[in-house]
Amino acid sequence: MKYQPGDDIIILHTNEEGKVAEIINNKMLLVEVRGVRFPVYTDQVDFPYFKRFTSKRNTPAKKPAKKYIDDIPKEKKQVQQTVREEGVWLSFIPKFTMDEFGDEVVELFKLYLINKNTIGYKFQYIQGFFGNEEFELKGDILMRNDFYLHDIPFSDFNDNPFFNFEFSLITPEKNKAEYYETSIKLKPKQLFQRIEEMKDKNEPSINFKLFDVYPEKAIEESVELTPNILKKNKLYQAERIREHLEPARSVVDLHMEKLSDDWQHLSNFEILTLQLKEFEKWYELALAHHLPSFTVIHGVGSGKLRDEIHDILKTKKEVKTFINQYHPRYGYGATEIYFQY
Repeated sequence: MKYQPGDDIIILHTNEEGKVAEIINNKMLLVEVRGVRFPVYTDQVDFPYFKRFTSKRNTPAKKPAKKYIDDIPKEKKQVQQTVREEGVWLSFIPKFTMDEFGDEVVELFKLYLINKNTIGYKFQYIQGFFGNEEFELKGDILMRNDFYLHDIPFSDFNDNPFFNFEFSLITPEKNKAEYYETSIKLKPKQLFQRIEEMKDKNEPSINFKLFDVYPEKAIEESVELTPNILKKNKLYQAERIREHLEPARSVVDLHMEKLSDDWQHLSNFEILTLQLKEFEKWYELALAHHLPSFTVIHGVGSGKLRDEIHDILKTKKEVKTFINQYHPRYGYGATEIYFQY
């Protein structure tokens, strides 16, 4: 490769100068421009020396010739072009090394969140193995931008990694959903196949689409269902009903500061009532969307909220089991609920 760490480079499409921070692979570099590091393809950069020697020196500007009104061409009406939304992606960029036999092998993956849409998002990212959370990150990703998450050694992908995301809009909109959850789970065999495909196609990274367009807010419609209507429509498809429901959440925090900004004046009974009402709402949505499990964060405190929730769960036939045990994120302040359908 013609580039080495520390080399001066220029970004071709912006004419900004920077330095090579790291060689990712034979097609990608990690560069630093004005203190910001980001990955680029090698064909998107060049050495800056040609530009420096060929750039024109500053010369006094010539006095513009006089123009008359008849010489000015009529302005053409510009056709507004629609910008294509290309979705939000999770990108795995491999860093290769040579083994003892001289073969090129993957040493680690650099993970990037890539936003190809024209709107920015807040996100919460949780990554772990075998169901145990190992890494958590919160941040904002602007439109048409990339966000470096972290590195994962290649050997760790044998431990059934998962990648959970929760997105919300940086600037909330009334007609858009409050949040959107999505996740990716990888099996070692699946990743090995994608690596081979990447090599065959000579691509620099492995990409997984998280979503295309941020979802609209569900419209709640009140429909009175009489016994006769229910009887005639007994076989109505459940998945069609779920299309119009608010998205479910796999984790819900019932601390009052998460539910309301103005709660200090409420009595203990009013606070408990609001928390239980919020629990019932997300519990029903979890069932409607057929989530396999649901975690409710109730805190430790006096244990009143936890006990009330446990009493409710004991009466629910769709609850297979529920556990209030030590959790690395919530301590003993959360209950994990598992459903049976």
